[in-house]
Amino acid sequence: MDTHPRICSRPVNGLAEEDTVMTDNNAYEALESLGAAPLWRFYGNLFPAQPKSRAVPHRWSWRELRPHLLHFSETLSLDEAERRVLMLVNPGLTDPPATVNTLYAGLQIILPGETAQAHRHTSNAFRFILEGSGAWTTVNGERVFMSPGDLLLTPGWHWHDHTHEGDAPMIWLDALDYPLVNALEAGFYEKYPQRLQPVTRPDDAGTRQFLHGRLNPVWLTQDGPNSPVSRYTWDETRRALEGISDTAAGSDVDGIVLEYTNPWTGGPVMPTIGCRIQRLRPGFQGAGYRHTASTIFTVVRGEGTTIVDGERLEWSGNDTFAVPGWASYRHLNHSASDDAVLFSYSDEPVMRSLGLYRAEDADPGA
Repeated sequence: MDTHPRICSRPVNGLAEEDTVMTDNNAYEALESLGAAPLWRFYGNLFPAQPKSRAVPHRWSWRELRPHLLHFSETLSLDEAERRVLMLVNPGLTDPPATVNTLYAGLQIILPGETAQAHRHTSNAFRFILEGSGAWTTVNGERVFMSPGDLLLTPGWHWHDHTHEGDAPMIWLDALDYPLVNALEAGFYEKYPQRLQPVTRPDDAGTRQFLHGRLNPVWLTQDGPNSPVSRYTWDETRRALEGISDTAAGSDVDGIVLEYTNPWTGGPVMPTIGCRIQRLRPGFQGAGYRHTASTIFTVVRGEGTTIVDGERLEWSGNDTFAVPGWASYRHLNHSASDDAVLFSYSDEPVMRSLGLYRAEDADPGA
């Protein structure tokens, strides 16, 4: 019941005419048409006590998805699809589709003899190679070759296309920050005039010039916020993981964890995406933790479990799983003899740059 009637004055020829009784009900209805809303009705939703992501913990099975990729590679041409990709859609983020609230993951396949149309977009992207050989992506005139375990960067607004001259399917994990870019309403997209761009730089130039630890070429200067390394090879990554003595303590949460870095800054490879690789020793029982960054993991090797807010995500080779921001998690390697290796990427650089990163010990249960 409306208990607050008011006499409202309506101006007529500059004079007030008191002829309308305003009630709370018709005042609330009128506010919407005036482009206004009462803050007191929304206050609790606008300022929650702590974050609660719409994304949910979820695992995508490589064993179950790979046959569908192979099926569509035979029935759907790249002329029809432009990119033949299975999106990894979080059950809590179906419209628009995303894997976590700011990041996307998908599985892309290209067959021997195929090429994929050159295009560019403002979203940052990378490829983490899962299977195959004999393919490359050309990024702003530089051919960047692919092998399993390689991390290939495609920074925003860089032309990129794909070519496969091997003899078996090539499959990789696609990662983009388009959910974030689109939420900021800053997305642009453009197709190249021809199917493939010309090669104008030496092959793997960024990798050969920069992937030498702290030895950077002094005749070059930083050009933009992204890492100049076009491909972080698995050979280099494996050497780094194996080079760390088994006596190193590592992290009680993430084991022996290394970050892919920009050699110019020492920071993340892209301003919106941070990438890491971690080794969980045999029998590893991680401590519980949570942070405001949303994270996507892909299993490079091994089998194990990640408990996220009480839900057990059982994973094995090439599976992908999501840990939403502020969800409590812990990793477990059940093997008594073999390491497990996880690749991950997150929006931690965004959270840190905005002053929103927060982390604490937390028990995920189960």
